[in-house]
This record gives sequence, C-alpha cells and structure tokens, in this order.
Amino acid sequence: MSEQEIEVKFYIRDLPGLENKLQLLGADLSQSRVHETNFRYDTADGALSSARRVLRLRQDNQTHLTYKGPAMEGQEVSVRQEIEFEVSDFEAARHFLEALGYRLSIMYEKYRTTYEISGVTMVLDELPYGTFAEIEGPDPNSIQIIAAALRLNWNARCLESYLGLFLRLRARLNLDATHLSFEALKGVGFSPEDLGIEYAD
Repeated sequence: MSEQEIEVKFYIRDLPGLENKLQLLGADLSQSRVHETNFRYDTADGALSSARRVLRLRQDNQTHLTYKGPAMEGQEVSVRQEIEFEVSDFEAARHFLEALGYRLSIMYEKYRTTYEISGVTMVLDELPYGTFAEIEGPDPNSIQIIAAALRLNWNARCLESYLGLFLRLRARLNLDATHLSFEALKGVGFSPEDLGIEYAD
C-alpha cells in the first residue's frame, strides 16, 4: 500500500510525564511498549542513501518491509512517500533482499509505545541516545494541534531521521559504533547539542 507519511519528531526530557499527559487527554493505547529492531538495506555503492531513499526491514511483534522516498523540501513537517507491508517470514525477507543485491548498511533499535488520539498516531520512542515523541497524522495542522495540546515546543520539532541524528552524533563525538544499538552506545555521554536539537518539553 502506498501513501504519504506526514510526521514530526520531538526530543523529550520526561517521556513518562508526556505519556501521562496523553492518557489525561484520552489517548488510546494501540501498542504496548515493544522492542523494535530495524535493518536498513542499500546497494553496494550506497545509491539509496545518496538519493535519501530508505529500504528497511523491521521486526517487533511482526515483520514489515518498508520503502520511503525522499522528504519533500520546505515543509513544516516531514512529508514523504511510504510503502509498507507485513511479511510473514523475517529470515526469508532478508534472503530475498540479499538475493536482489541489497546489503545491510546499518541496524538500529528502539523501544516503542503507540497511542491514537484525535485521528493521529503518537509514538513514544526510547533510543540509545534519548527519548522522543513522534506524531504522525493526515496533515500538518492535525499534528500541530496535538503538539500544542501536549505543550510541546513547536519550534523545537525535528525533521531529521533517527539515523541522521545518529550519524551527526557519531561524527560529533568521533564514535566508532557501526550500528545504533543500546550495547554500542552503552556508557556514552551526550547532550542535545551533540544531536543538534533541543528538548521540546
């Protein structure tokens, strides 16, 4: 299924506090906290990354194969084409991608909790370098309304991908971590400035 992904991220200092606000607003829990592992694939020469395109295999309670096109320029939120569907066999999907000539370029993991509220999806993400809230909706206005209801600073929104932030952090701190995993960043100290963003709560 092909559709547009319209979303924005916020770097969050107090994720439990934000979750409490969501619950007070009447948000419905659609997915309890789950560990998620993402495998991003590319060609040998990195053609997908160079074109800002994403080919990803994700595993949590299910397995999904995802394609994302480049984000549109000059938007208040991230707007990009997304094609995603469920696959029944994770290992078969890996072999399928490798048989087509794609190679694993990077692995990243997180814990994710998902809520639905007023027609938008709100996810609470725990990554190795901090916690985030991601709001995805049918249009920028719907997203901004929920951000305001949660008292998130709209000017602190982040349009960068999690991997983009990781690459920035890796360069800033001269890290040799190949993958964005909790083990790889264990014991590493970092600040919002290292990520090039600011807290929104």
